Amino acid sequence: MMNFAPTKYCLVSVSSAVEFEDEGWTLDYSNDETPSLIRADYENKQLTVREDLPGLYRFADWLPIKTVLEGSGSPVTYKSTGLAKELGLENLYITFNGYWPEKGAEMRTGSFKECEAYSVCARLHGIRDKVLVVASAGNTARAFASVCSRNKIPLLLCVPEDNLDALWFDHPIDPCVKLVASQKGADYFDAIHLSNIVCKHSHFLPEGGAKNIARRDGMGTTVLSAVTTIGEIPHYYFQAVGSGTGAIAAWEANLRFLEDGNYGNRLMKLMVSQNHPFVPIADAYVADSRDLFPFDDDEARRQVEIINAKVLSNRKPPYSLTGGLYDALKATDGEVLVADNEEAEAAVQLFKKFEGSDIEPAAAIALATLINEVKSGKIEKDKIIMLNITGGGGVRFRKEHNIYNLKPEIIFPIDPDPDLVIKKVLGLFKPDETLVG
Repeated sequence: MMNFAPTKYCLVSVSSAVEFEDEGWTLDYSNDETPSLIRADYENKQLTVREDLPGLYRFADWLPIKTVLEGSGSPVTYKSTGLAKELGLENLYITFNGYWPEKGAEMRTGSFKECEAYSVCARLHGIRDKVLVVASAGNTARAFASVCSRNKIPLLLCVPEDNLDALWFDHPIDPCVKLVASQKGADYFDAIHLSNIVCKHSHFLPEGGAKNIARRDGMGTTVLSAVTTIGEIPHYYFQAVGSGTGAIAAWEANLRFLEDGNYGNRLMKLMVSQNHPFVPIADAYVADSRDLFPFDDDEARRQVEIINAKVLSNRKPPYSLTGGLYDALKATDGEVLVADNEEAEAAVQLFKKFEGSDIEPAAAIALATLINEVKSGKIEKDKIIMLNITGGGGVRFRKEHNIYNLKPEIIFPIDPDPDLVIKKVLGLFKPDETLVG
């Protein structure tokens, strides 16, 4: 950690527009009558990129943080030549999140989930007597485990057993990080359910997911990287989504740039994508439904088994609530697109051939839908396109480094006994173990 003056901001309810102070870990406005996200309203309306700060913290003006942690990377945006020429696009900009040292990309977990982890944990500074709890389908757990291990922040991870191969690292994970899993056949929703049980005990602090302003504004740094590199707000924003939190964050960053005034007055068209056949957001949005359709649990788990991009498997995303994904898509005239495993694999090969890096399955879904939109003639060749490669370089990183895997302390059944869960998880942590502050 280093000396840092905490960023100044207040909180605002999206639904009621009421302004109020952050009590340290505020996740919502208790007086709202309907479910709503809250946002950070930063004192600095114009973004100054902080070259004096490392990694992600270059964007500290628009991050709700109290400190600067060690080891962060930052999204890197560059103008594509190879892929752009292949697709016939004049202004394709790639925002790369992952490991690609030649481009200056140093996210050692290979995913933009590091953006959330370094922001969330820097907001956490000063909160004591709690253990942070994070539920994840894989990439988020890897990012939080790495950040918390490096900075000695006690953490409990809840992950589906089928996704444990995502828990790889280039260093042994500090004992302050503990992992529990939902048994084989479980999915991300089951991991969330497990984390919710744990968080009923006062010793544990829920990370908050999309409700956490630090998670969204950390993810929003992808747009901060793109806009400050390009010099203006893009016309299109392509990203694959599971929860849609990254797309909400992109919209919110866009709104801040409109208030900033130095990058134009454009709203990016959000072009978000899902991995067929698991497409609950696409099904609802195409039908113009604010509510997601009912989803049979067993059918959902079957579909999740099929898709390669497991991180896109959120059954209860922040779609319907005020300020959520439905509102973001409506506000930007956005679309929800779909690609299957075969199209995504072709996109992986295309990116490797024309850009030079491996990319994660979720990023490949986003690229596959961009390819489809270009082929169909729906994308104007001269428009500025931001392609958010949310994960890449992981295959190369694992080849170049010694890899350590994190194993679960406990594997719970899909429908566990709540009292037993709390008892066993409490036993993983020393009674005096606290968050650093």
